[in-house]
Amino acid sequence: MEWLIWVGTAISLVGLAGLILSIIRVARLKKQQLADEELRAAVQKVMPLNLGSLFLSVIGLMVVMVGISFS
Repeated sequence: MEWLIWVGTAISLVGLAGLILSIIRVARLKKQQLADEELRAAVQKVMPLNLGSLFLSVIGLMVVMVGISFS
């Protein structure tokens, strides 16, 4: 079941990369000094990436835990 640990690690790393990407996007938006409503609309467009990445990270960590339990 060692392969399960590596698959879970890969999934978690993809999720982590997505989280970093969403952080970078929001930081760039804040530097643009947009109006409040424009900033809210732009951040709302980044939210699906953020939530999807968080979901991938959690699923990957669950897969790692299952792999450790079965090993």
